[in-house]
Amino acid sequence: MRMRTTPLLLTVIFALPGAYAQDEAELAKQLANPVAALISVPLQLNYDDGYGVDDGGSRTTIIAQPVIPVSLNDDWNLISRTIMPLVDQDDFPSPGTSEFGLGDTVQSFFFSPKAPTSSGWIWGAGPVLLLPTATDDVLGGEKWGIGPSMVVLKQQGSWTYGALANHIESFAGSDNRADVSATFLQPFVSYVTASKTTFAVNTEATYDWENDGWSAPINLQANQLLRIGSQLVQIGGGLRYWLQTPDAGPEGWGIRVNFTLLFPK
Repeated sequence: MRMRTTPLLLTVIFALPGAYAQDEAELAKQLANPVAALISVPLQLNYDDGYGVDDGGSRTTIIAQPVIPVSLNDDWNLISRTIMPLVDQDDFPSPGTSEFGLGDTVQSFFFSPKAPTSSGWIWGAGPVLLLPTATDDVLGGEKWGIGPSMVVLKQQGSWTYGALANHIESFAGSDNRADVSATFLQPFVSYVTASKTTFAVNTEATYDWENDGWSAPINLQANQLLRIGSQLVQIGGGLRYWLQTPDAGPEGWGIRVNFTLLFPK
């Protein structure tokens, strides 16, 4: 009896780490999907300079981006994605001035089928809201906004590629502030290795229809999935380069650091 049981126990014991790693590699792949049914709390730090008319200003932004999926029924999920920025800027909008506080919040909801299409495409669509949560008028637009948002992507093996887009139009807020009419485009591609490292490139381009101008950085990143105690996290970062900005916008290279908490079911 002992001779028959021991090989079985050894098989289970030595098989577990491989299955465990495979599950975590799948989680790393889910993080590349904006509408995955995975609770996560990404924290992102961005540093950019070259702001202002004399290019002497800088801005550090810490962005909390909680993602919360809700199962509506057997076929559909509702994915809530929130972007809440904490901003620290120096010598901008004018030399000698500095501001610190919350910026405006962007809240998106995506209704997404649980199963991909027959050709393997994953998609989600819904409303996006602009909420005037800035603690200082310099850090926000004092406008309420609304519009459509959509994401389409495909995952093949270790690759994920697709695009996210939204458009926001202001409908209420301070009459003394400029209206908001902005289109956001984020094409992306990423590759997840067997060691749970994700290499990614994307752009986060915004076209301001009120001022007829682009803000368009390209981001190059690498992130690693690992455990800190019992908590799954993804840590990494990278560089970005501003391809085009308004006259007073950032210039040249910027830095991004990522830290994401994962809460798989």
